[in-house]
Amino acid sequence: MKDLRDVLIAPVVSEKSYDQFEKGVYVFKVHDSASKPEIRQAVEFIFDVKVTNVNTLNRKGKVRRNRRNNTLGKRPDSKRAIVTLAEGDSIQIFES
Repeated sequence: MKDLRDVLIAPVVSEKSYDQFEKGVYVFKVHDSASKPEIRQAVEFIFDVKVTNVNTLNRKGKVRRNRRNNTLGKRPDSKRAIVTLAEGDSIQIFES
């Protein structure tokens, strides 16, 4: 069993994710092998909130061209979790 603190890697900071804060939806970058129940337990344990829904998505890393020596490189793949909280709950890290 993994430590629940290792499941969540970082919050996703973007305009789209900030627009969803008012609805109680938060986006996190998570470990590649994390499952939805593990993500739910990690968010509830770390932030002391009630999670109602967890959606996950795997993002492929972009292939980028190196202009200097004409080779291709690849950005890393990542997994994200879109977490919906219960009505009235919020995560204070994102609040300003």
